[in-house]
Amino acid sequence: MNTNVLLAGLIGFFIGGLLVSIVATTTNTSQSNTAETMSATEMLQDKKGADFDKAYIEHMIGHHKDAVDMSKLATENAEHQEIKDLALEIIEAQSQEITQMEQWLVDWGYVKMNTSSPHSMH
Repeated sequence: MNTNVLLAGLIGFFIGGLLVSIVATTTNTSQSNTAETMSATEMLQDKKGADFDKAYIEHMIGHHKDAVDMSKLATENAEHQEIKDLALEIIEAQSQEITQMEQWLVDWGYVKMNTSSPHSMH
């Protein structure tokens, strides 16, 4: 794997998490977001092997999609260019990661790909 792509993905992952944390702490839904995150983490704790892999990927796809959606809003609504630039990087990196994780679900037999849409698993 290309080191730059991996590095960009890791940076996007951590920055996406940061953005999710910021939004969660500044909205009225912060308690429900925290509860949802905790329940997903708790659900993964007892899983092993393929069950863990499938559940982890499915949750991470949702997490990444949320980060992409928030970043799209940031590109339109943020005041500071640094936020807009960061949001564009998150959109690019996490969109690639979503595609990769969706492909793993297909490759490993966890879901069947609908050929009509590359994002048909949601």
